[in-house]
Amino acid sequence: MNPHDANTYPGAHLVAEMLDVSDVHTLNAAYRPDEPLYGAASRVIGTACELDERHDLVTHAVQDARGLLEPIGRGELGGARVSYALLRTAVAQIGDLLARRDRAYDQLVEAICAYRRLLPEPDAAVRSSTKVNELDQAQSSGRDDGWAIAGDRQLRALEAVEAGGLRLRRTAIGEDPYLSDGTGLSPQPLAETLQRLVVNGLLHQDTSENPYRPGHLLSLTPQGEAVLREVRAATPRVSAALSRSNAPANPGVLTDSAALPVTTTVAKPSRSR
Repeated sequence: MNPHDANTYPGAHLVAEMLDVSDVHTLNAAYRPDEPLYGAASRVIGTACELDERHDLVTHAVQDARGLLEPIGRGELGGARVSYALLRTAVAQIGDLLARRDRAYDQLVEAICAYRRLLPEPDAAVRSSTKVNELDQAQSSGRDDGWAIAGDRQLRALEAVEAGGLRLRRTAIGEDPYLSDGTGLSPQPLAETLQRLVVNGLLHQDTSENPYRPGHLLSLTPQGEAVLREVRAATPRVSAALSRSNAPANPGVLTDSAALPVTTTVAKPSRSR
């Protein structure tokens, strides 16, 4: 059970969700300062706190802006012009705070993925099973975005990223995520699917570029490449098994009577005696 409220502490909530820890601030306690995992864990702690702080600033700015409209809502129009001028300034400030919060979120995702890549590899048998079943984990994970990776959505997303040039962008209004591959066509994968795979460690999201244009370039991580290889290796075996189960018992025998050769018997003329 995640102890953190996503609406109040989104950074701590995301860390608890993805790393299965209850106290974000103790993530680096098990490592020595000279260990790489200590540095990676400390970065997760710092970026999680930064996201929570920026989220708090956005919340308070929105509450203040809403307060400017309350007198007008009560019919007190005497100071409407002043309220409107202040509101325009507040909206611009909220937009800037939202952009900073989104950057903090992207940085936290990167930090979590970097930390997970440094964790010791599990036992070989467990690792193989994990890779094969990576595409089926959503339904039992307890998350509310399992629909994003249901069916073959993960496989199609991994293949689309492998093709190259796929970027995750944000709209200027609403900050909604969308995908662009540079062709002007809408790619098949869902943006939510790509975001989930980034958090799961299967994709790398380059956050060094502008999230609006050109967008964050996506690429496969070593874990994502391994999962894609496992799925592709299993696909021919499944197809072959289905072909064998659906094949006719005697494929060499034609069962369509219309396809059988027609034999014509010509009667010989009788001789007159």
